[in-house]
This record gives sequence, C-alpha cells and structure tokens, in this order.
Amino acid sequence: MMGNTPRPGPLTGLVVVDLSRVLAGPYCTMVLHDLGARVIKVEPPGAGDDARGFGPFMNGKSAYFMSLNRGKESIALDLKADGDRAIFETLLDRADVLVENYRAGVMEKLGYGWKTVHARWPRLVYASVSGFGQTGPYAHRPAYDMVVQGMGGIMSITGHPGGPPTRVGTSVGDITAGLFAVVGINAALHARAASGAGSQVDVAMLDGQIAILENAIARFTALGEIPGPLGARHPSITPFEAFETADGHLIAAAGNQTLFAKLADALGRPELANDPRFATNDSRTENQPALKDILEEIFRTRPTDHWLDHLGEAGVPCGPINDVGEALSDPQVIARNMVATLTDPVAGDVLMAGNPIKMTGLPDDTAKPPVPDLDADRAAILDWLAKEA
Repeated sequence: MMGNTPRPGPLTGLVVVDLSRVLAGPYCTMVLHDLGARVIKVEPPGAGDDARGFGPFMNGKSAYFMSLNRGKESIALDLKADGDRAIFETLLDRADVLVENYRAGVMEKLGYGWKTVHARWPRLVYASVSGFGQTGPYAHRPAYDMVVQGMGGIMSITGHPGGPPTRVGTSVGDITAGLFAVVGINAALHARAASGAGSQVDVAMLDGQIAILENAIARFTALGEIPGPLGARHPSITPFEAFETADGHLIAAAGNQTLFAKLADALGRPELANDPRFATNDSRTENQPALKDILEEIFRTRPTDHWLDHLGEAGVPCGPINDVGEALSDPQVIARNMVATLTDPVAGDVLMAGNPIKMTGLPDDTAKPPVPDLDADRAAILDWLAKEA
C-alpha cells in the first residue's frame, strides 16, 4: 500500500517522478498532485531535499517543506550508485513525467539528460526547471529566487520611489517558474496523446520574470521610459491605489470612467468626474498626485470599515490591506477552501494554502494528505515496481 493514495482528479493515473528540490520544482509537482497525479519524490540519501532543513520548524519538522510536498511519496536514491540507478530507471519505465530542477548539464553528467532519456523512454514528458534554462550564456549558472527577481526587472519596479531595492514579498521567481512548468507539462501530455511522443519542457526562472513584467514592457516600448517603483498604485490607471483612512488604509480601484464617476459621487464630490484634470484616465494619471490629495483628504475623515461598506454599496471595487492572519480569516477565502490543514503525527496541525484550481470532478477538501518522511515509501514503491514488472 502506498503511503499516500492518489487523489481523484483530471491527472489521476499519471505517475510523476520528482527529482526537484526546494521550491520551483516541488511547487510544480504539488500542483500536479493536487490535480490527481501520483508524485514520487526521489531524494538524495542522508538529508534529502534541502528544504527539509529550512525553518520555521514545528516539533523539529520543517513547515516550509510541508507546505510544498503534501501527498507525495519519498524514496531516497543515490543516482551515482548502480543499484539505486537501476531502481530509478525502473521508475522511469512506469512514469509519465519526470521533473528536475538542476542547472543545465547536471542531468547529462548523471547520464539522464533529455536526449538519452528520450531515446530510451520516448513517451516520457521531461520537465526541466532551472534558473536560466537549458540554452544561452547563463545556462550553467546556479540561481535562486532573489537572483532572478533582481535580474528580471521585477525588483526595479517594486517598492516606493527613492527607496532601496525591494524583493517581492513571496518567491515569485520560483513560483512563476513552477506554474509555467505545470502549463508546459499539461501541454506536452496533450501533445503526447496525439503523437505518442514525449517532449522536453524547458522553463527558466529568469524567463518567467520577464514574462510577468506585463505593462512595464509596454511602457518601455511605447514611451521610451525606464519604469520605476510606484509604491501602491497602478502605473497606467488612476485612481487605482492605496489610500490612507482615519485608522489605516484601503484599496480603491476605479478602472474606467463609469467607476470613477461612481467613486466621485460616493465621496460627495461628483464634480470631480467633469474636472478637466480628471475627465479621462490619461488626464487622471497625469494629475495623479493632485487627485490623490483630494481623495485622501476625504478618506482620512472616516475609518476603513466605513469606506469599504460605503464604496461597496456604490459598486466601486475596493478592499482592505490585510496582513497574512487577516487574509487567512477572510470569509471569502475560507468559503473557497483556501485555508487547508495537514495533520502530521509529529508537527501536529499545519495550516497551508488550499488548491486555487476549482474543477468539476476535482475534490476541494480542506484536509490535506501527509508529507512523507525521507525514504518513507521505499518498501511500498519497490513492491509496486516488482508487481508491475
């Protein structure tokens, strides 16, 4: 019996061999598991995935590791040892997908590069997630999230004008790469259904940061300007930012003329919608400081909750600026099953994010399956491989 029974979902029946560690690759394979795939995590003997040693810890177990590896199975294999290589190759005989996140060239040195693997296992989808991809002058460089955030331009547009370089508050370099890998894997599986052949999916963290620069590239191209940090406002839509209230802050976002008129009316200043300085989105953006001063003077007269109720009734998109605890207790977040609990025999109850992909036929429960201890599923995996031989 496997340590974790595969969950029903659109990827049920698929076997994923997961050679990845830390964040980008494990995030990818966690999403694949949440969609129903069976994920077998192949870890180095001894310490296993580096993330097992990352804090914070709960009774000696890494909460960081648990947040990324629910429902997977673990087997420890030394890919430089003949006996363990034989087990690994038998796993590939059964696998649909291989995910690895070594830098370019490492898998080739181990004897499991794409060309070698594809020749022997032609149906296998081979996903490589790395800092810089399998080609280009930086392909052999190591990278972490902070490195690609800096190189990819994200940090240059994050924070407040005049402030020091600021990291995005979550590891968007890793997570973006993991999500793009999931998209690529599913596209490769779809292509395999028609052709019978697997593909290599080559995802680079740096590429992902360029891909999500969004309107910063448009502004650079159209205006010839180097975009910089703008704090808590949108660069091209106004008013679309954070405002100070009597007891904190709120977000108000008027994304078109109708919404700006509703906002102005709700604040008791309907004439603002006809003020030449604010009559169009372009003019509002050009005169953003003046408009913010006017609106914020009004917002400061009442507490945040008053304005959220008032603007909500007027149909103006708005919201609070929650801390993590407030976000996890938000009734909408709870109603969408986005706060999940994993019960571990050592760590106890561990809160983590739920699955944001809601699909017909995909269970959306808040009780998540356990995280494997290192090599915990060796006997069950070897028994399964023997029975399938």
